[in-house]
Amino acid sequence: MKNLLIRKHFSLTEEERTLRKEIERSKTAIDAARNHFEQVVDPTLIDCYIYELNAAQLRYQFLLRRFKSREV
Repeated sequence: MKNLLIRKHFSLTEEERTLRKEIERSKTAIDAARNHFEQVVDPTLIDCYIYELNAAQLRYQFLLRRFKSREV
């Protein structure tokens, strides 16, 4: 099973590899925004991190749909 995953990973196009990297960056951005949101007490910053979290989640969903559409 592991060999199949490795072969599939190497058969990815450059665009698919780039999409994977962007998906990982989006996951990191979601985690960072969530962590910031949980730490702040200022109402303005709370709003800021809510918007940041929503934006990162929307970007993640977009990239994931785009990546999945390329797999077909």
